[in-house]
Amino acid sequence: MIRLLAICFICLLSICTAPALQAADAVTTSTASSRFDIVVYGGTPAGIAAAVAAARDGKSVAIVEQLEIVGGMMSGGLSFSDSNQTARETLGGIFEEFHLAVEKHYTDQGTTLPYSVSDKLSNKPWTYEPHVAEKTFRDMLNTAGVKVHLGEALASVQMEDQAIRSITTRSGQKFSAGVFIDASYEGDLLAAAGVSYRVGRESSSQHNESLAGARYPKKPVDVSPLGDDGKPLPFINETEKSAEGQGDDRIMAYSFRFCFSRDPANQVPFTRPADYDPARYELFRRYFKATPDVPRAFDLYRLPNNKLDGNNGIGLQLSLAFVGESAAYPEASYEERQRIWQAHRSYSEGFFYFLKTDDSVPQHIRKTIDKIGYAKDEFEKFGHFPPVLYVREARRMEGAYFLTQADILENTTKTDCIAIGSFPIDSHDCQRIAIGNGSFLNEGTIYPKRLETRKIGQPHQLPYRAITPKAEQCENLLVPVCLSASHVALSSVRVEPTWIVLGQSAGIAASLAIDEKVPVQQVEYAKLKQRLIDAGQVLELPAL
Repeated sequence: MIRLLAICFICLLSICTAPALQAADAVTTSTASSRFDIVVYGGTPAGIAAAVAAARDGKSVAIVEQLEIVGGMMSGGLSFSDSNQTARETLGGIFEEFHLAVEKHYTDQGTTLPYSVSDKLSNKPWTYEPHVAEKTFRDMLNTAGVKVHLGEALASVQMEDQAIRSITTRSGQKFSAGVFIDASYEGDLLAAAGVSYRVGRESSSQHNESLAGARYPKKPVDVSPLGDDGKPLPFINETEKSAEGQGDDRIMAYSFRFCFSRDPANQVPFTRPADYDPARYELFRRYFKATPDVPRAFDLYRLPNNKLDGNNGIGLQLSLAFVGESAAYPEASYEERQRIWQAHRSYSEGFFYFLKTDDSVPQHIRKTIDKIGYAKDEFEKFGHFPPVLYVREARRMEGAYFLTQADILENTTKTDCIAIGSFPIDSHDCQRIAIGNGSFLNEGTIYPKRLETRKIGQPHQLPYRAITPKAEQCENLLVPVCLSASHVALSSVRVEPTWIVLGQSAGIAASLAIDEKVPVQQVEYAKLKQRLIDAGQVLELPAL
């Protein structure tokens, strides 16, 4: 079930989104100390927006990032960030600035893009290559004067009087600040600071959410999920269905976002992984034999320079998501997260090799796989494999205001708005269940429901209180990514466009808290609102 936790200090909470990229296995004893006005933990797009916004406001700012890359998923393979399903006219500030810089990059090199950033009502994807996203983010950080510390995973937090005084990383680096921002995908800093949070899914009755808890929108697949020994095949998580709407500790599946090339001169081929076992993919073999007309194995989106973004297919039964294997990740130890990350990589590499070589795979899928490979000019220092695991959902804070389904779909106005959200509520599968010995069922999907007039979700205002902890728990922390929300509400907020806007607002709020010498919960909203508007943020709901 959902865990409601308030932990003052999590011993050695050094965790990383791509653990295999980290060198240290233990916290060092020596400590070097750095002092800033604001420290942002997490070099995600939201973290970058927060850091840049605060630095432009005259504050000394550091980003502390556990990976050796800035830009999170947008630099790590998510090559269009779902703004085509949002009201882009509400995404101003740094979000728009980033995309204008990307557009200029391609225009300057003579590449014609299939979109224009000035056309905000179009639902065309705004695409880019991962290395272009990373360069654009680095340029923004450098211009703003933000100090960036990569490869620094959180080890411990030093608290005093309901405030974070400093954080220490696994390398022994110590970072002190007046205000901290947890912009990580996992919410590691908020947890280590003793802020209460949840992991898992609420029941439908807990907050009167019709989309909460166990969900069964997908039809059962008439393929036996059991091996000759009568035990579930690999990639089957459970053997019993939960009651619809029942809460549990499941979260939506993780995967990687891949950057493929269709240019043979710029390809790294899919090869047989060292740990490849074709028997692991018996469920896939049976599925493809039973459904040879399945349209594809995963989703592909066109990118500049003859590349493709590969994503899990939310409507597919078997795809890139390692269904059911993410539930332990948010609370896992450093070593366990390493194992989970590697398991996701092993699954993905084995899946590609299976699709390329197994006779059960339909020919139209084999033809697609035969024409692509990892892009040779992407993720070069990571062996061309994406360095960032797509953590779609992890911890969710229990803050000053708790967002639920009603805030996304019905009660859409707020008195302390800092961002407009408009991505449809959208959850990938949470688990795969064997139904007797004759079929299996993917559970947990929430298919996006869009407006009848536009291919976007219901626009709604997001309140400042949703990124602030309860004052009695921590008074100098803001949380724009793992914000205060139910599983259902987060399933709308959880996209980079919304997180970037929330991150920029968090950076400006942190700066204002320092100027006013007040806890973040006591920032005067009228002043904050004006600063947000001055920075290009859009706070009014769009006319539809």
